[in-house]
Amino acid sequence: MKSVPLNVFPRTLARGRKVKQLRAAGRVPAVIYGGQSKPENLEISAKEMEDLIHHSVSENILVDLAVDKAKRLALVQEVQHHPLDGKVLHVDFHEVSETEKVTIMVPLETAGEAVGVKTGGGVLEHVLFKIKVRALPKDLPEQIIVDVTSLELGKSIHLGEIKAPAGVEILGDKKVSVISVALPRTEEEEAAATEAAPAGAADVEMIKEKKEEGEEGATPAKAGAKGAEKAAAKPGEKAPAAGAAPADKKAAAPAEKKK
Repeated sequence: MKSVPLNVFPRTLARGRKVKQLRAAGRVPAVIYGGQSKPENLEISAKEMEDLIHHSVSENILVDLAVDKAKRLALVQEVQHHPLDGKVLHVDFHEVSETEKVTIMVPLETAGEAVGVKTGGGVLEHVLFKIKVRALPKDLPEQIIVDVTSLELGKSIHLGEIKAPAGVEILGDKKVSVISVALPRTEEEEAAATEAAPAGAADVEMIKEKKEEGEEGATPAKAGAKGAEKAAAKPGEKAPAAGAAPADKKAAAPAEKKK
């Protein structure tokens, strides 16, 4: 991977409204970490960063950063975009050494039309869209392209079958399927899948209704019991304890006088 020069500047505005002011001025906040130096806050021209990404195959970009006349080799580690307009909000740079291997995730692309799709009516399926590789910074690929022309119906290309570029090591389980050609779903399978979802949702709603009815039926009973206890207690008197017989003053017969 060829390095690209990029001008960056030390950043003093770090949080809150100050960062908004920075973006309003056409700058993007960034940070660089890794290597022997401490993490440092940076800022970049928003237009320059967006142009760099636009002209690159992927966001795996090796850059020569010029910071206060000092050169620092770094990889674009992460780019945060605005969810609506896609503008760059923040960039993470990971400083690397020309003599040390690094590990990154690389996009996986296909070339050609699979014979299983062209003549067999199959569907090309991407199982993995990125794979992990390790190499020196200068040998890192921006993407890996796999020729699928000879891929037949029901067949797959596994991770161990992908030819790595010179100086690059592909990491991971070599038996993992990466790209395959599968049979498309029949109309009956599509219809069954469509009918299954509403039925399941209806069952859940019915169960929920029954549960809610049961809970509502139990609530008045409890409220009624509490109301009865409150009604039994007259002003200035305590409610009788549970299980105790109420005292009846009128029913109590006067004691007979001894003759």
